Amino acid sequence: MQGWVENTLLGDMRAPRLWPVNGETKTMKPILVVGGGPAGLAAAHVLANIGQPSVLVEKMDRLGGAPILSGYAKLVPSGLWAKDAIGGMVARVENDGLVTAKLNAKVKSLDGAQGAFVAMLSDGSKVECGSAILTTGFTHFDSINKPEWGFGTFPDVVTTTQVEQMISSGKGVRCPSDGRKPKRVAILLCVGSRDRQIGREWCSKICCTVSANIAMEIREEIPDCHVYIYYMDIRTYGHYETDYYWRSQEEFKVKYIKARIAEVTSDGKQLIVKGEDTLVKRPITIPFDLVVHAIGMDPNVDNMTLSAVFGVELHKHGFIARKDAYGVMGATSRPGVFVAGAAIGPETIDDSIAQANAAAMSALAASRGAVKQAAE
Repeated sequence: MQGWVENTLLGDMRAPRLWPVNGETKTMKPILVVGGGPAGLAAAHVLANIGQPSVLVEKMDRLGGAPILSGYAKLVPSGLWAKDAIGGMVARVENDGLVTAKLNAKVKSLDGAQGAFVAMLSDGSKVECGSAILTTGFTHFDSINKPEWGFGTFPDVVTTTQVEQMISSGKGVRCPSDGRKPKRVAILLCVGSRDRQIGREWCSKICCTVSANIAMEIREEIPDCHVYIYYMDIRTYGHYETDYYWRSQEEFKVKYIKARIAEVTSDGKQLIVKGEDTLVKRPITIPFDLVVHAIGMDPNVDNMTLSAVFGVELHKHGFIARKDAYGVMGATSRPGVFVAGAAIGPETIDDSIAQANAAAMSALAASRGAVKQAAE
């Protein structure tokens, strides 16, 4: 340890190093990072900053994850455009000589043990790595699994992701059926979250805040549009309560209705949202031009395969199981394999980045045989 510290203090910290292992000096092996979204980009970057090479494997043809591939608009809570914030992270990694990006590739197998893994990729290449970090993210809930709420039946029933795409395109929020500006918009929360009937018991954590943000963006673009948010409970936790929940009401006049939605139908001219106002205990039937599903975060559709390839256990809801949060940060059931971000469960981008930084330090220690448990 002392030799490495002296070496980095006296030389270029970003230059790959030799590392003493059991009395022998060995060349530093790269760390395998799987998934090129915000968490994966953050892990590769922080490793490069301390001179540690990494191989970043991404199954799509470009880096950036959901914020880039799904065309997100302004991010919560920074207010920065996704193309700028996450795009900047992508450029930082792509221009770093210590990060090798493998696009259109998947890990087919991971053999060996901590400090001496061998990964085979779908492009036929082999990566000898000291440890691995799974930053494989999530899959958006498919609203087709909630047919009674009109998605797939009526063109003007859309998802929050589609509205984000409308905003980020610069064309503005419009009704897909005819391109008109909506005068009345309903945002339905918890679509694919907190719903045992469709096997989605978990809260997706960020949907309430994202919906409040979208509601404010609609009101800002179309001041005469009335926006209603239908909710079971509002979970804009921490500072989001003031910055999004209260601000959306007091400054942007967004209306919140505590309700249970039964169905979304149409009278041929407008969409009709039917349900029960659970505060006053009476039925409601309200017409809208545009209905937005605030879709939740599902486990990555590849998680069963990832579990088998990497030899890690899954949480009961299908996300990648984290060993604990008090010993080795980001540890999974397999020594030397770590996890961060929305691969663990619903997570914000900011917290995903923080988890990735922590997991990267755990992976670095593991690759050099220096992992210690909390009690050590």
